[in-house]
Amino acid sequence: MEGFSSQRLSHATWFSHLCASARRFKSLAPPSSETAVRSTSGDSLVRRLGLIDLILLGVGASIGAGVFVVTGTVARDAGPGVTISFLLAGASCVLNALCYAELASRFPAVVGGAYMYSYSAFNEITAFLVFVQLMLDYHIGAASISRSLASYAVALLELFPALNGSIPLWLGSGKELLGGFLSLNVLAPILLALLTLVLCQGVRESSTVNSVMTATKVVIVLIVICAGAFDIDVANWSPFAPNGFKAVLTGATVVFFSYVGFDAVANSAEESKNPQRDLPIGIMGSLLVCISLYIGVCLVLTGMVPFSLLSEDAPLAQAFSSKGMKFVSILISIGAVAGLTTTLLVGLYVQSRLYLGLGRDGLLPSIFSRIHPTLHTPLHSQIWCGIVAAVLAGIFNVHSLSHILSVGTLTGYSVVAACVVALRLNDKKERELSNGWTSSWHEGVICLVIIACSGFCAGVFYRFSASVIFLLVSVGVAVVASAALHYRQAYAHSLGSGFYCPGVPIVPCVCIFFNIFLFAQLHYEAWIRFVVVSVLATAVYALYGQYHAVTSTLVYQRAPDTESDSG
Repeated sequence: MEGFSSQRLSHATWFSHLCASARRFKSLAPPSSETAVRSTSGDSLVRRLGLIDLILLGVGASIGAGVFVVTGTVARDAGPGVTISFLLAGASCVLNALCYAELASRFPAVVGGAYMYSYSAFNEITAFLVFVQLMLDYHIGAASISRSLASYAVALLELFPALNGSIPLWLGSGKELLGGFLSLNVLAPILLALLTLVLCQGVRESSTVNSVMTATKVVIVLIVICAGAFDIDVANWSPFAPNGFKAVLTGATVVFFSYVGFDAVANSAEESKNPQRDLPIGIMGSLLVCISLYIGVCLVLTGMVPFSLLSEDAPLAQAFSSKGMKFVSILISIGAVAGLTTTLLVGLYVQSRLYLGLGRDGLLPSIFSRIHPTLHTPLHSQIWCGIVAAVLAGIFNVHSLSHILSVGTLTGYSVVAACVVALRLNDKKERELSNGWTSSWHEGVICLVIIACSGFCAGVFYRFSASVIFLLVSVGVAVVASAALHYRQAYAHSLGSGFYCPGVPIVPCVCIFFNIFLFAQLHYEAWIRFVVVSVLATAVYALYGQYHAVTSTLVYQRAPDTESDSG
């Protein structure tokens, strides 16, 4: 009996320790002192990225082969109204980018992006869950993109008559084995190895490759827009939305993911020359460039060919071929290869920096925190990311997993928006030190959770064409929760931040609602993936992370009289 009681006590002690550890949050030093620490320590990265490098980094991550394909695919349903779809999606991403810009300016000297922001604004377990969800997206995405890059590279090679039809499947699109469960591809891992080698050489070398390839694809897109502008027939723009506004809105939910990538700029904080000034400009600048290019392509595509005649697989290339401009099709193939290369390069870069942040904090083994003394790159993290992507791309049919992607992206965007509100509430506490702060902070978090739940319900009702009354009720609940945040809280400008997100808390609330609305549009298997991965990540944290976290900059609980808080 005594042994049973001690065992229960032991379990209770373990669970209490888990709960206490999970609630820990990171207290970051002011930008100036943090920068000084990193610049003099042996584990620092090198600040070599200027403003133009950061903008090209964001554009490189966002503009892939989709600019030549997704535009036409969505236009088949939305018609010329696909332009509005891209505008709506772009406007939503601008709101998300404003949240990222404030946090990137607030914490300009540390890597980690959404993981680091949630670690400071909320707690350790939230940060770890965000990391795991993001990383699964990145790993599968890198493998899928490398396979697409291999296919486009082979298609480009087959333009030469001597190679046309002679390249085996296992070198390009993949040779299926065991009834399609496995799919052998040799070229994709080779391409991943080459890009990983470039990234290991240093941020200057990888930035140069990204800048050259990104400039190439932007020039090609501009040539496509200019060449097509002379063959536009404005009659093709009527009717502008042949299938109604719902098709346009549905198109916006699809093309939203075409803008994903601007958040990569935030993960280069420790390698930016002037992060507090350049990171917000890089985030917003890269996104505005992408919006302009997408809208330009949409206008040209729908103006050249009636939307009902657009090809599903290669709409832009076929549109130019029908006008006798086959040379543009070759340029599009080159642009697709360049676009996929930069998307893959930046994706691998971001992964390694996230692993670096987790390794430094002790939530992953310390090997991920090591930086090469001469190359100044997280060599072990970078090689690990390349190996994982190469294994997935080399033997698995990762394209079949595409429907469970974007969960991490939408989760990360939503948490970042919530971080802006939570950290502003922290700032209020630091300035006022009121005894009622703790309940006020939790009240704010509860409102954010209500908004997220309302967004999911609205998305489900919209997806399954439920009565508009249910949709309006969901929106109404979100509006009430946003109003409660707005009228019951005071939001001071964030301490130490050079850029302030306007319209707090309304702008972050809109971001959260729309991001979770999009989450509800994903395949139901993506919802299952979110739950299963969260459970597994919690188990990993309980067995490893809670015991190995570096506690020198952690605070165990939020108390009204504690001045050394996050921010």
